[in-house]
Amino acid sequence: MSVLSKLSKKNAAQLSFVALSGISPCLTAQAADAFSSDSPWMLGDWGGTRQEWQDKGYSFIGKYVSNTATNVHGGYDKNGKVGYADQFVFGLNVDLQKTVGLDNADFQLFITDRNGEDFTGQRLTDPRSGPVGSTMEVAGRGQIWRLTQMWFHQTYLNGVVDLKVGRGSPSEDFQSFPCDFQNLSFCSSQAGVWAGDDWYSWPVSVWGTRLKVQVAPELYLQAGVYEHNRTMLEHDNGFKVSTSGANGVNLPVELIWKPQHALFGLPGEYRVGAYHMNMNANDVFEDENGQPRVLTGAAPRNRDERSGVWLMARQQVAQFASDPNRPVEIFAQAHANDRDTSFVDRFYSAGVVATGPFDSRPKDQIGFAVSSAHVNSKIRDSQELLNQRSGAADYSEPNYMPLQGTEYSSELYYGIHATNWLTIRPNIQYVHNPGGVKQVDDAVVAGLKIVTLF
Repeated sequence: MSVLSKLSKKNAAQLSFVALSGISPCLTAQAADAFSSDSPWMLGDWGGTRQEWQDKGYSFIGKYVSNTATNVHGGYDKNGKVGYADQFVFGLNVDLQKTVGLDNADFQLFITDRNGEDFTGQRLTDPRSGPVGSTMEVAGRGQIWRLTQMWFHQTYLNGVVDLKVGRGSPSEDFQSFPCDFQNLSFCSSQAGVWAGDDWYSWPVSVWGTRLKVQVAPELYLQAGVYEHNRTMLEHDNGFKVSTSGANGVNLPVELIWKPQHALFGLPGEYRVGAYHMNMNANDVFEDENGQPRVLTGAAPRNRDERSGVWLMARQQVAQFASDPNRPVEIFAQAHANDRDTSFVDRFYSAGVVATGPFDSRPKDQIGFAVSSAHVNSKIRDSQELLNQRSGAADYSEPNYMPLQGTEYSSELYYGIHATNWLTIRPNIQYVHNPGGVKQVDDAVVAGLKIVTLF
């Protein structure tokens, strides 16, 4: 199928979505006409019907995100190709105080649909070793429909205690971070990126609960218990609700400091956290006898746990025209996984996002970020052993296994706030050592991210 026909298919899907759904991305009542630039929804408030439902406690949620990308220079395969992926979100939030009289409580249901493929592994990286990161954040986790959220949430003691229970993912609350960039390295829940076979991030959901407690005026402590179940990643289990196949739990914990007057007297958010998975995981290097797996071909050594830690910081450093809606924010992330079971053992990123840099465009954004993802040295040891066994000593030999080290990524985007329901973010990405392989030419990727609220 040609690229144009694929795009036509996606457009048809989008039109069908618009025709069949009437969904609201926010909970604020506001009269608005369909396709009005001032409306928060592309479909408006349905002539007042949406407002009536919101007054009763029912808020419909809809979102469409697309990622388009092409390698304009470099990469493993230099033949240009347009990669495309998208995601639809259909949801409902129910204010249980309005509907059934339950104070400070709500119920949320999200269903998602992902389409397309990540061209990162198709064009940028050597297929013998594979990709590390992704230049298309909505690609992955299967081109299927999924039950992504189905949870009950309530606060107690004037908001001091916050409880959520049901179907969801740790990434909804832990390592929380905006995902305005197109490169996956600059989105939330990096544990779900670098330990993704066991930490299930959006749109995959599992049964779990999260309890957050305010321990000081600007300090919060939260902990969660989430089912670990690899069958949730299977293509036919997008709506699986049973716990069959579960073999442990994921136990994340996080301390959150949200000062309103931090650096320069401006607000910030700082997080430190860790996770421990009580489950069976394969050692990346050793077999069951403690020997290199790639040489013996024996079953991998079984580890009975996985773990990781993270640090995150977001801090406003300025505001254009002293407007709190036009902040300049810097951010940084650091993440580490245990070396026995992880493909990527450490990751760092940092960047800046400026909202409203021009008086004439107060809602536009400019963002720039850089990242470093280090492949576990045990993976490289295995690759070196494979080359020794095959006798391949040069990268150009077909049976040579490329040695993976560190992949560096950067992205610059400009977010055009076209309407209150449409944001267009052209971006340019630069990937140094794609796939962590030094012999692969650095890649320049031109991308386009579109976010539509219905």
